[in-house]
Amino acid sequence: MTTFATISTKVRAGQRITPDEALFLFTSHDLLGIGELAAEVNERKNGKNVYFNVNRHINPTNVCVNRCAFCAFSRTAGEEGAYTLALDEICRRAREAEGEGATEVHIVGGLHPDLAFEFYEETLRAIRNAAPKLHIKAFTAVEIEYFSRISGLSIEKVFERLISAGLGSMPGGGAEILVEDVRQKICPEKIPGARWLEIIRLAHLAGLKTNATMLYGHVESTADRIAHMEMLRNLQDETGGFQAFIPLAFQTENSDLKLDIKGTSGLDDLKTLAIARIFLDNFDHIKAYWIMLGEKIAQVSLAFGVNDLDGTVVEEKIGHDAGAASPQSLSKEGIIRLIGKAGKVPVERDTLYHPIRSY
Repeated sequence: MTTFATISTKVRAGQRITPDEALFLFTSHDLLGIGELAAEVNERKNGKNVYFNVNRHINPTNVCVNRCAFCAFSRTAGEEGAYTLALDEICRRAREAEGEGATEVHIVGGLHPDLAFEFYEETLRAIRNAAPKLHIKAFTAVEIEYFSRISGLSIEKVFERLISAGLGSMPGGGAEILVEDVRQKICPEKIPGARWLEIIRLAHLAGLKTNATMLYGHVESTADRIAHMEMLRNLQDETGGFQAFIPLAFQTENSDLKLDIKGTSGLDDLKTLAIARIFLDNFDHIKAYWIMLGEKIAQVSLAFGVNDLDGTVVEEKIGHDAGAASPQSLSKEGIIRLIGKAGKVPVERDTLYHPIRSY
């Protein structure tokens, strides 16, 4: 019989829990017990360190051939609010970020119908030349699939050319919920979940580290969340290429998704992060994305198994277009203060989790 005590005994013995046991945790009302267990798992892996980086987001375009109902960021070409940044402007922002001490530029955008694959190669080269100290983390698996389609190149060849142009790693976006019937409700235009996993697998085989996200709080069930995490755990067993898992709390305010949307609560956010830490035993890092959670819940999550707060970000658009009420950026000092007040050790890192400085 599954009880919280039997799960705790397994976890403390370093044993993997099953999807059914993870589902049991979601039904439990012992939030503090779950948080304590997740904190133990995290401390075994990371001690009291909480990581952050000084980074900048650049979204080159919001014009997209997909119009996923949950997405408030994308626009059709010619629509009010549609934009595409010139290369000069992208480079200006990259140089500015490097000058302010950033070690990473994070690039994702829409699937623009009129931009050739070569534009994205040129973007990487231009950033590498303009700001050579920056690590370029760019493009979701959805974008990679689109590049393959518009160029006629295999996924493997797309990766080869992007790495040659300067791609250093990938974010984990576009995963949403990998369970296909949920995907058909929220983003039927997007690649299937199995294809997302295959592209990420090929990224790992090409030598790229990636993150993995999960968009939760819309129409999915807790069983769907666990199925999503199990797919990630299985792929991580195979490749070891994931760095961090990032649950993204769905922002309901500006969504066109015409379904019965739950949204999330602070309790749900903390429970989801903690269960992720317990279930994803082969992931080193669980990230609280403060942009979507808000600073307070992100700070509390550091007692619930979280060991990464992302970074300074600067000018985040996707979550804010969806209705995120958090600030557009946090200063380095602000993040250090947030972590320190939670009783943890702030550690500035680079994209690949090499420590730069502890505070």
